[in-house]
Amino acid sequence: MPDLFPKRFKLILFLTVVFFYSCKTSGPGIFGKKSPHEQYADRLKNAGLNTSVLGSSWFRVADQSISSPLAITIPYKESGYFSADRPAAAGWRFTALRGQKLTIIVDRKPLTNFSLYIDLWTVAASNQPKHIAAADTSNYSIQHEVEENAVYILRLQPELLSSGEYTISITAGPSLAYPIKAPGKNHIKSFWGAERDGGTRNHEGIDLFAPFRTPVVAAANGRVTRVNENTLGGKVVWLRPQDKNYTLYYAHLDSQLVTDGDNVQVGDTLGLMGNTGNARSTSPHLHFGIYSVGGAVDPLPFVNPVENRPDNISAPLELIGKFARNNNSGAMLYDEPKVNSTPGIPIPANTLLQIEAATSSWFKVSLPDGRLGFIKNSIINEAGKPFRTFTLKTSLNLLDKPDSLGAKKTIIPAGENVGILGNFNNYYFIETRQDVTGWITK
Repeated sequence: MPDLFPKRFKLILFLTVVFFYSCKTSGPGIFGKKSPHEQYADRLKNAGLNTSVLGSSWFRVADQSISSPLAITIPYKESGYFSADRPAAAGWRFTALRGQKLTIIVDRKPLTNFSLYIDLWTVAASNQPKHIAAADTSNYSIQHEVEENAVYILRLQPELLSSGEYTISITAGPSLAYPIKAPGKNHIKSFWGAERDGGTRNHEGIDLFAPFRTPVVAAANGRVTRVNENTLGGKVVWLRPQDKNYTLYYAHLDSQLVTDGDNVQVGDTLGLMGNTGNARSTSPHLHFGIYSVGGAVDPLPFVNPVENRPDNISAPLELIGKFARNNNSGAMLYDEPKVNSTPGIPIPANTLLQIEAATSSWFKVSLPDGRLGFIKNSIINEAGKPFRTFTLKTSLNLLDKPDSLGAKKTIIPAGENVGILGNFNNYYFIETRQDVTGWITK
């Protein structure tokens, strides 16, 4: 029976329904209390599209990207491509330290008709992700101050039937300003946890060395809570940053230039560096500490001036979105783009791979069964041309996936000459003389 609704008409109808429900909001204001991703999901549900094959796939990959994200180490940069042909989402899992400020930026192409949703979760002790931030759809960036050492999950997902390129960068820098005003960045010479007094105690801060009477400045807007002198720290200043649950401690000052109760702004001078207290026999330096209800915390992530940048992407970007195969029988698929970071999965030679994205010298690829991982770009070739051809001795079903339950696309008659583009398990991915591709049993 002929199809009364051609594919093109169905696509136009689908987009019309989505657009109609996109004009409706499901909460107060533009987004209510829900994230842009949740708002879009509600519109799909209201349109009844969540029960369609395409819509249900969109929800499924959204959940999978959170439940099974790929492990990365920040800083991180990735370029990839989302195709309108299949719903997709990218998920990453990484750790960050208390005091760091995460900066997540996404560039996309094209700038119109290609909307992306960016969401950030933290993973609690219960291992249940807690949503903490989402990017505005006009901004495509997130900044988040890390309040506790934690594991984070980041998801990037496009709308349905949306194709485009993306480049995402995830970096971590200090959430506070540098506490001294001096040229250069290499002032921190003593770190958290170093032994003190013959090992009877540990260093509860960091030491920054600079010339005598170097200005010591406010690392945040806030209020000076105490200006006093003690045996260990000598002349000290305590500063409570605005809207924070910790206090900054400046010790060994030669001069204190603020008083109790002063309100200060970032960069205001609090005092001048010296070596008072138990630092009389050392070079002038600032002991900088941070104290919360639970005691001292490592201040380095809060003020570390050295911001690591992600590696440049050297894997060829022109292969993203294409089929490829590995040319090395000893190839390994890793959960993280690091050799020996985790036990890799052996990949037989000429396994068909879909290149999803590139990072540094790695490709992020998917196997025909949907598994994701990273593989070195140096052992990948585009599967554009067959690596072997042969003639079928018997007719075979051409399947849409390497599975006995795969749908039959057509029947290839005996005597047909076919080219092998790749393989997976007991199947070949082949191309016929009519440029039709699919899977046949080996």
